[in-house]
Amino acid sequence: MKKRWSIFLSMLLLASMVLAACAGGGDDNADGGDGGSDVPQELKVNINTEPPSLNPGLAEDSTSGTVLRNVLEGLTRIGQDDKPAAAMAEDWEISEDQKTYTFNIREDAQWSNGDPVTAEDFEYAWKWALDPANQSTYAYQLYYVEGAEAANTGEGSLDDVGVKAVDEKTLEVTLANPTPYFLELTAFYTYLPVNSKIAKENPDWATDAGENYTTNGPFHLAEWSHSDQITLEKSDTYWDKDTVKLDKIEMYMINDPNTELSMFDNGELDWAGSPTGALPTDAMQALKDDGRLETQAIAGVYNYKFNTTIEPLDNENIRKALTHAINRDSIINNITQGEQLPAMAIVPPTMFPENEEGYFPDNDVETAKEFLNKGLEELGLSDASELPEIKLSYNTSEAHQKIAQAIQDMWSENLGINVTLDNAEWNVFLDSVNSGDFQIARMGWLGDFNDAMNFLEMYKDADGGNNNTGWEDPEFQKLLEQSQTETDAEKRQQLLKDAEAIFMEAMPVAPIYFYTNNWVKDDNLNDVFVSGLGDVQFKWAHFE
Repeated sequence: MKKRWSIFLSMLLLASMVLAACAGGGDDNADGGDGGSDVPQELKVNINTEPPSLNPGLAEDSTSGTVLRNVLEGLTRIGQDDKPAAAMAEDWEISEDQKTYTFNIREDAQWSNGDPVTAEDFEYAWKWALDPANQSTYAYQLYYVEGAEAANTGEGSLDDVGVKAVDEKTLEVTLANPTPYFLELTAFYTYLPVNSKIAKENPDWATDAGENYTTNGPFHLAEWSHSDQITLEKSDTYWDKDTVKLDKIEMYMINDPNTELSMFDNGELDWAGSPTGALPTDAMQALKDDGRLETQAIAGVYNYKFNTTIEPLDNENIRKALTHAINRDSIINNITQGEQLPAMAIVPPTMFPENEEGYFPDNDVETAKEFLNKGLEELGLSDASELPEIKLSYNTSEAHQKIAQAIQDMWSENLGINVTLDNAEWNVFLDSVNSGDFQIARMGWLGDFNDAMNFLEMYKDADGGNNNTGWEDPEFQKLLEQSQTETDAEKRQQLLKDAEAIFMEAMPVAPIYFYTNNWVKDDNLNDVFVSGLGDVQFKWAHFE
């Protein structure tokens, strides 16, 4: 297990070194193979559920991201070497102070309706997401751009945001501070463009397939049967269409891993499991024994978020008691069985390798009891049975249910705390969490870019888009702000480590495990690219 993380770390470090030194980019024209003219190039996968939104300014989840990465394309794209490569931008220049990026958009970049992709499409999309009226959860990902945070919080104007269409094919972006991973960010879905001409005329352009949903990526959205199926087809207007070998991708919405695996075994799916779907936990060992299971460590964390604004979870010691009383090894060995790594920190060890052991021992019941007693005393209670009702919420899934039931038992047996369970379909669950209507909620976080900041910045402000916990801390905020202007890489890393230490001391989140992706696939399917951050692209995929 340690070797797997070590190899993955080397790959990520290499990528970050290239980011820091890159002043331009060559075309990402890796050949996906011809596939063979007599082999049908039609891929069938499961994406579990209805994407909450296919508007890149509103998307906030991996299901929506899976579709968006394959139908839209940003200034850059993460290539098969896990490095940012030229995409809609054929090249770029970076100023000496590392704060101004000038992107030159391809002359042959088109939308699926034949409209040219312009610099205005990017400026419009980014400013739309930053407009507070649109309530974009992920707007903070754009805060690296000068004036973006002020505009989004209502303290500044969208006119002052540092993104400007100089002309039809030139986009100038000014950053608030040098950001060594900015070219990774421009591949992320919040930075994707939209057809500004259509979006201005039709605010509901992203709700269905059809003439309004124009795409600029390898595939276009041919059909969207809500809560049932999405069909993508190869785009004839994509600038790099000769690299794309698949003619069609069928994406099913089946929220049952047993059905998913059965469909795969029956030839109805070409891929089963992560990152688009899920495998039944009971089948993991058999799949390993058969040699069919493929496992990849990724930079992501599975955790439980506490609503720190309500009793008794507003008490730090109660949160610590709950966190320490979880047996993570038992969950991994008996439930998930995917070679996950127990998480006693919030930042993956790929980013902080020297902190692989985390901040506390796993399954530390004695310490958990000490925290519980302190918390009860502070609340004026004599026994855990006097605690207000605690409800643990999760979105409908076999694995989430089993994990929740196991942790419910651990909290009951180890601490005498009774917890009720509540599950809901993904969209309903997400709405409840985002509105603060929860006590403890299962959530996961996959890295959007290769830097520890991505796992910390969402908790900077209590009302931040993806915080949900209601927690914030002035010293934590100060350290994150200092890290954004620190140019010495080692000192910056230490600032982020210090911030994580504050976070883990307050424990607004109980980390459970660091993710792996586990899947089975058709033997003839090649070059499906799953990045080190866990997302998937089908641009290069093909059947032999």
